Amino acid sequence: MSEPRTGTPPMRPPEPTASEPTASGPTASGPNPSGSEPQARAALEAVRVELGRAVVGQSAAVSALVVALLCRGHVLLEGVPGTGKTLLVRALAAAMRLDSARIQFTPDLMPGDVTGSLVYDSRSVEFSFRDGPVFTNLLLADEINRTPPKTQAALLEAMQERQVSVEGTPRRLPDPFVVVATQNPVEYEGTYPLPEAQLDRFLLKVVMPLPDRAEEVEVLRRHAAGFDPGDLAAAGIRAVAGAAELAAARAAVAGVQVRPEVIGYLADIAGATRTTPSLRLGVSPRGSTALLAAARAWAWLGDRDYVTPDDVKALARPVLAHRLQVRPEAELEGATGAGILDGVLASVPVPR
Repeated sequence: MSEPRTGTPPMRPPEPTASEPTASGPTASGPNPSGSEPQARAALEAVRVELGRAVVGQSAAVSALVVALLCRGHVLLEGVPGTGKTLLVRALAAAMRLDSARIQFTPDLMPGDVTGSLVYDSRSVEFSFRDGPVFTNLLLADEINRTPPKTQAALLEAMQERQVSVEGTPRRLPDPFVVVATQNPVEYEGTYPLPEAQLDRFLLKVVMPLPDRAEEVEVLRRHAAGFDPGDLAAAGIRAVAGAAELAAARAAVAGVQVRPEVIGYLADIAGATRTTPSLRLGVSPRGSTALLAAARAWAWLGDRDYVTPDDVKALARPVLAHRLQVRPEAELEGATGAGILDGVLASVPVPR
């Protein structure tokens, strides 16, 4: 795991209880129409296995994408080029039978290039709407901080309302709809920092660190054996889940119980960030509800129908750290949002 300043979730994915899918397994022939809860959990565990065929390590990022799908949330992936961010998203789309689209954010990108626009048809002598790449299930917003705020803002309505409005007409986006945005943490020339309102709409922020030696050896071994990142089918990535499993999983997550003591614990964490002297902006109600949703999904993935304080702690950093604003004087002393959040978690009493 990376250093505390990175905001990478200090969590390990629950150990899969299902074996790797085979030709006779429940997911080999596609989604089961019944979409029962056990089948849904097995299917999502199989998705994680498939992602491991494409990306070595990066268990935190894999878990974050699965949690985001369960919570209808969005993910901000931060990492230097070459750590597998784009490959991970493409592998998820292939393993989940999801439509996907990619937008390379550049300084000259316009809002209409994201949402779509009205186009004049000379044959019908009228305007018709042409869908933009946002009309998909899994949208990869590559290097999102390289485009001006006006274009970044084109995603705000889509991320929150699941719709876009063009010329005053709202148009619904497909379900599921998840934005996975990437940004480079070391090259800031020509970039535009994401505004707080947009950061707050990301359910999770995860840092994808460089691999350790053992992981890099495995990456090199796979490439030496002929692995081609551009051909996921040849790499053995199969569609092992679909709409039925995802719908059943979301329904099951909605039924995960949260005791009043745990709800109070969530509120206490959010309240403590708002009174911490080192922060000029603490967690909003959107942040605390996001932590609740992510903790329920994490509990369900762990095969439990109730949330524990440990679930809350496991998801607190990836859900909350990017929403905090550190005071300038505290930044000069080396304070970071993730580090301050660690102190908050240590100071808030844990319910028993």
